[in-house]
Amino acid sequence: MDFRLDQDQRDLVRGVRELLAGRFGRAALRAAADGDGGLDRGLWRELGEAGFFALRLPEEQGGVGLGLPEAVLVFEEAGRALVPGPLVATHGAAGSVRGAAEGTVVVTEVSGEGLVPWLDAADVVLGDAAGAVPVRSVDPLTPLHRVPGTGGRAPEAVAKGGASEAIAGGWASEAVLLTAAEQVGTAAWCTDAAVAHAGRREQFGRLIGGFQAVKHLCAGMLVRTELARAAVHGAAVTADPVEIAGAKLLADEAAVANARDCLQVHGGMGFTWEADVHLHLKRAWVRAALVLPAERAAERVAAAL
Repeated sequence: MDFRLDQDQRDLVRGVRELLAGRFGRAALRAAADGDGGLDRGLWRELGEAGFFALRLPEEQGGVGLGLPEAVLVFEEAGRALVPGPLVATHGAAGSVRGAAEGTVVVTEVSGEGLVPWLDAADVVLGDAAGAVPVRSVDPLTPLHRVPGTGGRAPEAVAKGGASEAIAGGWASEAVLLTAAEQVGTAAWCTDAAVAHAGRREQFGRLIGGFQAVKHLCAGMLVRTELARAAVHGAAVTADPVEIAGAKLLADEAAVANARDCLQVHGGMGFTWEADVHLHLKRAWVRAALVLPAERAAERVAAAL
């Protein structure tokens, strides 16, 4: 099997990266982190207009007509840019919830862990969020609610006004995979940031990238990123639930460990609020806990052995 990207896929990655860099670059990220934490509806609509949510809808339904492998590429770029909001749930609801594909409606979902991200900002909630209470989130760009006693029920769409719409089944594994793709984006960003910092920061009269300990950290980050990316891309081709669980395990490890090593490479400045590294670490923690945490993913893989 040839897992190299074709020209159309490379163009897709470049286009999404340029879109996000122009619309949600570092200045916008810092403004969001320093602001009131509200969802940018203008950004959401622009993502909808660009086909982000309708990526896998057939062309006859107004979508882009691409597949799960392409969606993985797009969500990796969203993870790299730390785009806030319930991207995965809205993408999954495109074609089933009116307005989701166009980005005019924000859709969130009750996770199997009983957590609901962006509940206050959402127009439609997949699952029963009755009784949900706000909990403190480590990530300033991912507000969370918890539903007491939630047990991973199959979701149905419930509009805040009381209306409901049916959601097609079979979405859970794909949501896990797209979350894993976001984790790969964070792992890749942290690798690039660490290498860039090591190439310009000097200590004792030389660049810190010349020190063996720093080289080893950066090399380990690259290995983790590429292993996770290969697993995510492979699972996108097979859509096998066990392979998706394994990919999520590798992607969570890559995102969290790379963010920690990126902090280490940056030294004291990496722990400051002004640096962006902590934002990636916090988002990686939330993604790891929100969708198929490591314990359940490991159990799923072990049960198939």
